[in-house]
Amino acid sequence: MRFSSLPMRRAAAFAATTALLVAGLTGCSSASGGGDGGPADSGDITWWSWTPDNNVAESEIAAFNKQYPDIKVTYRKVPIDNYAALLRPALASNDGPDVFSVNATGSFSAQTFGSYAADLTPAVEELLGADWESKVFAGGTDAFTIDDRLVAAQWARVGAGLMWINKDTFDQYDVEVPTTYDEWVAACKVFRSKGLGCFREGLAGSAGFIVDTMHSIVDSVEPGLWANALAGKAKWDDPGFVEAFGILRKMQDDGILDKGSVGIQQYPDVNNAFLSGKVPMVQMGTWYSQYSIVKNLDAALEGAGVAPGGDRLVSLPVAFPDVAGKGNPSTVFSDVDAGNSVNAKSKNRNAATTFALWLGTTKAGQEAVVSNLDAVATLKGVAPDFDSIELVDEQVQRPALEQLAGSLDAKLDPRYGTTLTAELSQAVIDASQAMVNSSKSPEDAAKDVQSVADAG
Repeated sequence: MRFSSLPMRRAAAFAATTALLVAGLTGCSSASGGGDGGPADSGDITWWSWTPDNNVAESEIAAFNKQYPDIKVTYRKVPIDNYAALLRPALASNDGPDVFSVNATGSFSAQTFGSYAADLTPAVEELLGADWESKVFAGGTDAFTIDDRLVAAQWARVGAGLMWINKDTFDQYDVEVPTTYDEWVAACKVFRSKGLGCFREGLAGSAGFIVDTMHSIVDSVEPGLWANALAGKAKWDDPGFVEAFGILRKMQDDGILDKGSVGIQQYPDVNNAFLSGKVPMVQMGTWYSQYSIVKNLDAALEGAGVAPGGDRLVSLPVAFPDVAGKGNPSTVFSDVDAGNSVNAKSKNRNAATTFALWLGTTKAGQEAVVSNLDAVATLKGVAPDFDSIELVDEQVQRPALEQLAGSLDAKLDPRYGTTLTAELSQAVIDASQAMVNSSKSPEDAAKDVQSVADAG
């Protein structure tokens, strides 16, 4: 779907939403050095985030400009591992971004950067009504409300706990999707015999994608243990975590996990390796659905250095295998992924608020987001219109993607929640690195994680 050609039937709704949003936002944002914040329907604003990809952001901004042609939005995608380090000095200055994305927890969380943000509560109440909390994802409201201030407007929810495969590669070598540990070992032997990698994971940096993998392994060992640890009802050095760390080491020893993971990052290294066909499977979340769309995949392949003209990758989501061998079903876990904060010092604060709330709390904005398939809606009642999305392989991918999108409607365990702090996340990363790059025991690795939890 290209937002430059949105159906005419939406025009009336756009006009009504525009009038309501402008009326509701004028003068609503709290200020701290940004004057009166300027007009709500015009101005030049900058938006910093680690997500989405540039071409996806461009399509969302184009949809926004259908309603707000006089607000120019300049997007800057910052590498995820450098995001917090670059954002902090920018916000401390008087020249920081007008809109900046935050996560639920970790090094660039709402808790970490909320002091730089305007309170969006009055504007959201004006837009959605006094019962606005009932209309959006509760997890996002909890994550982005700091000291009774709504410091970010949620706009993207994701799920994790699944893998993605290159269907063409599996078909080419007649390999079945593995559901057990032994099947995974056997599949990897075939791929490696053909000069390919198998399951690649990037453990370098602090982005924490290995945290999702460890979460999946722990769920295979003992469902609910990870969620209980996040809730303080279990210890990070419980036997289930020890077993899970041991499984990660065994995955490398048995040829499932590609070696060298400590020296590479999930983005761009693992992402590019998968998109270019060098590895047939990776663990990514629902955001990877975006590469099922022709235009998104073409842009990503270009970024990965793949020459145009070849066959397009057909990627599919699959369940994480039963690596513990206990028959526990694969689980999906979910959190709000991103919210947009408005810089309290912005001279274009009201226009920035218009954009932040449009993207996350209007039907038109959320339709623009979910139609790219890189995020799940945070505004209730919005879902992808698959009839308007050009998939690489409609017959194969659409049923899987619809099933995946529907799976997030259930009550799921949190991915990170609000308790997996930056320090605790890094402790899990460090422990995982130790499993594939040192002789430290799984028991000691788990104890290291628990010691960080105790200190926090």
